[in-house]
Formats: sequence, structure tokens, C-alpha cells
Amino acid sequence: MQREGIFREMKLRRNDEKPSGKGAREQAEAVRRARKTAAKRPDREGYSAMAE
Repeated sequence: MQREGIFREMKLRRNDEKPSGKGAREQAEAVRRARKTAAKRPDREGYSAMAE
């Protein structure tokens, strides 16, 4: 359930969120996802630190 984001969604729905706060949160989540994807990209493409 944690992977699917259910706990995070339950926490967010407990309190009302301003539209400006929602936009900032969603932008921060997008940046976090992009960084995570970029960090995993070398492994997916077959590069590894041990190959050097």
C-alpha cells in the first residue's frame, strides 16, 4: 500500500490544502520523480561503476 501512495494520500486528505500549496507539492513531487529516474538511468542502460 505504501508503494501505491495510499498512506500519503490519506495524510493529505486529512486536512484541506490550498491550491497554491497543492501546486507547489505536485511540482516538488515531479522534480523528485525526475531526479530518481535520472539516477536510475545508467543502471538501465547497462552502465555500472564496476565496469570502469
